[in-house]
Amino acid sequence: MHKDILVIGGTRYFGKLLVQRLVRAGHRVTIATRGYAPDPFGSRIDRIRVDRRNETAMRAAFAGKRYDLVFDQMCYSPLDAAIAVRTFAGKVGRYVMTSTIDVYRGVQPSSSALRESDLAVLAQRIDTGYSWHDPKRAVESYVAGKVQAEAYLYRDGSLPLVTARLAHVLGGPEEFTGRLSWYVDALRSGMALRYTDARAQLSFLGTQEAAAFLDWAGAQDFTGPVNAASHGALSAHALYERVADVLDAPARTQQVAGMAPGVLSPFDSPEALVLDTSRAAQLGFRFSHTDEWLDNVIRQHDLAFV
Repeated sequence: MHKDILVIGGTRYFGKLLVQRLVRAGHRVTIATRGYAPDPFGSRIDRIRVDRRNETAMRAAFAGKRYDLVFDQMCYSPLDAAIAVRTFAGKVGRYVMTSTIDVYRGVQPSSSALRESDLAVLAQRIDTGYSWHDPKRAVESYVAGKVQAEAYLYRDGSLPLVTARLAHVLGGPEEFTGRLSWYVDALRSGMALRYTDARAQLSFLGTQEAAAFLDWAGAQDFTGPVNAASHGALSAHALYERVADVLDAPARTQQVAGMAPGVLSPFDSPEALVLDTSRAAQLGFRFSHTDEWLDNVIRQHDLAFV
């Protein structure tokens, strides 16, 4: 059945791939953005130009509108979550917030991998006095913002909510974070990778699979948090060696102790952060293995190396 779907964001990276999937399936799709970035969809979609962080503008833009499904790619803080509630409560059939593996930072897993229940989301403190919308604090506030956004939405309970906790998403040269290209550039420049722990694996997810997972999650009827990750976790050390193998170049590495996460390289970590995806599997989604897509993505970044 074709649906009336709103995507908040959706003009770049896997958000754009999600919109492509929805359009191809015949849904009526509207994207809501500030209108700064172009999109390739032409007359196939509707557009609403609005600042996601401006509550007055959001409520005016969506007054009288109802949607079967909303994908919120731009919910980064409890302030954003509050705006979502006051804008869409009672007006949507399903609300899918794109969350992140990083909400589990500092959480001790009950098993070898992190389950959704390992994060006591309802017990999280919400800081209403923090300057969440200060652009100078965007990086430092990212993890806490996502955790508290989830906490606000679940405590409020007025949206039929799914929070999709995606592993670190890797794609081609369009990946705006530059994290995978960092490893390719470092190898091609002859840099020795300094790393904390070769055993500290992280979960990853390809862009196409991220879009497919969100599309699938939107079409289901379950609610609550759900993890998404390809099988085959990798540490920063293993990722660098994988890049070296794919590009047939020597990899030099050096272990360094006592560094904070991400200081030595984008995916360096002193401890593992691996997602348990059994809930998604039980609900019917089957994830790929990183072996199926990672090498091709590495080659794409190498072609873009200057």
